[in-house]
Amino acid sequence: MTGHLGFSYIGLIFLILLFVPNIIWARRKPQGYTYENENKVLLVFERAGEFLTAICVLVFDDFNVHGWSNRTWWLIAAFVLMAMYECWWVRYFHSDRTLSDFYSSFLGIPLAGATLPVISFFLLGIYGNVVWLLGATIILGIGHIGIHIQHKRELKSQY
Repeated sequence: MTGHLGFSYIGLIFLILLFVPNIIWARRKPQGYTYENENKVLLVFERAGEFLTAICVLVFDDFNVHGWSNRTWWLIAAFVLMAMYECWWVRYFHSDRTLSDFYSSFLGIPLAGATLPVISFFLLGIYGNVVWLLGATIILGIGHIGIHIQHKRELKSQY
């Protein structure tokens, strides 16, 4: 469960699916978005989780397709959640791009922009049977989802 070193093309695909909308978002942030009041501890968790997750998905070849098995369902589930994440971004980019749009749910999943990719990477870790990715996504989830929860609460308190 520790992982086999080697390049993961599946990990690269997941990172591309994660980074492309975020790069576009950098130019299309929600109206009134600010990160000045973010919890510094959550921010450390988020940054560490981002780094560790990116490294893990690239350096363990356990995430590549190695034929069909019962474990493949975990990979399929991870891809479905990543596809939902992409759909959430499409909806956001076609919206008025308000803070409410950015912290919205998608198909009943709260804070979809934060939760969908974290869960997707966690499922990828289960598929690859790589404990390092599971740990990295937990760290990422604490920070990334935590920050989104903080922003959502601030948004609710304004109304």
